[in-house]
Amino acid sequence: MRAIQELAGKFVFLAWTAQCVFAAPAFSQTAQVEPLPGPDSHETGPGPRSHLFGEWGGVRTNLENRGVKFDFQYVSDTLWNIQSEQAERRAMWNRVRGTVDIDFGSLIGQQGLYFHATGLWQGGGNLGTYLGLVTGPSGMASENTCRLDSWWIEKRWLDERITARVGQFACQDFYGAQHYAASYIFEPMGYALGNLFTTFESFDPFSTSAMEIRVAPLRNLYVKSMVLDGDRSPFAHNPTGLVPQFRDNPVSVSEIGFTPGKVASSVRAFDDVEGRKGYSGLYQFGVSYNPGTFTVPGSATTRSGNYLLYWMASQALWRVDPQEAKGLDVTLAYDWSPPSINRNYTLLTAGLRFNEPLPLRFHNTMSLGYVRNSLSPQFLPPGMPAWRTEHGAEFNVLLQIGPILFQPVIQYYANVGGGSHQAVVCGFRTKVEF
Repeated sequence: MRAIQELAGKFVFLAWTAQCVFAAPAFSQTAQVEPLPGPDSHETGPGPRSHLFGEWGGVRTNLENRGVKFDFQYVSDTLWNIQSEQAERRAMWNRVRGTVDIDFGSLIGQQGLYFHATGLWQGGGNLGTYLGLVTGPSGMASENTCRLDSWWIEKRWLDERITARVGQFACQDFYGAQHYAASYIFEPMGYALGNLFTTFESFDPFSTSAMEIRVAPLRNLYVKSMVLDGDRSPFAHNPTGLVPQFRDNPVSVSEIGFTPGKVASSVRAFDDVEGRKGYSGLYQFGVSYNPGTFTVPGSATTRSGNYLLYWMASQALWRVDPQEAKGLDVTLAYDWSPPSINRNYTLLTAGLRFNEPLPLRFHNTMSLGYVRNSLSPQFLPPGMPAWRTEHGAEFNVLLQIGPILFQPVIQYYANVGGGSHQAVVCGFRTKVEF
């Protein structure tokens, strides 16, 4: 607890210092809007047909004009293992989420002050666990729960060049998150890099207490840092999400990002159609560190401290119209952590996305993704054959008609769980905005 208090003091000092340093006139930009995580994020912005229940008789619009925004959605992944060593099985994962965002500038005249809260119910079957995969076939599947996921109070200064927040939120929603996540189904590309758990980064929906500061000193450059409670069992210690916890070591995560084609202070963790216009890109380097105690495999020896490094790049390759979104995007990510204390110590992802490939009047994409997971030989049980590198590939088509999204997918896995078996998975994602 004392360490958290000391770090909080440092964050206040950094925010004050940054405000003094960057007191120069701010550059022009669009407002920064934090999205919902991965599978829950929005592909398209609000519009006259973006919600199944419309504008609630004008109530939704009136509230938004006053700075209060509500979002309700249902999203599910339905997947089958049509070929594997396991018996064929259908697994369906469901999620219902409600979110409120308040802009106190519009509500009571407190400019730059915001509040966010989101809660959910989720449950179903986890096909990845059933098949023994390292790569999760669904970026949604985790634990059954009904929980207040995250909440935070946020303050922005100098035309959003400086942002600070404190509350309860998931590190993986913002660090190591795949920028093109909504365009993929399987976890390492459809949410965040799959082995960020090595340093116990918190994940959605089991968020932990956290604080963050983000600074954009240059038009195309940002730096951000977060400190969170590295609770190793957040789903057991705080199942409702209503009681803030400080159970374990404070984990620190930092990232630097370069944003050609857009203003750094307006970059979202997960992209949408509006943000894809032009030749936009995002290049990130991050590091996560946990000072806690970790066990060396095969012995009772412990080691103090663990870390993970990641590199990510997302870039528009070609546009039919240089000012619009139709065209090809590419993404690449790689991370590494010490193999002496981390079983899944390195991961590589790569993807190609075609925006609006079909001549239809509604939004559509086609995406191809690849994931490679490498397992540390130091975790190999005695007498077992050497681990093989697990490979995963996915192709999906996203179709969004007003408030309804339908995303059929097929996935192929080689060397399941580091062994010699293969698996083929097919299914679809559905999402409805209310």
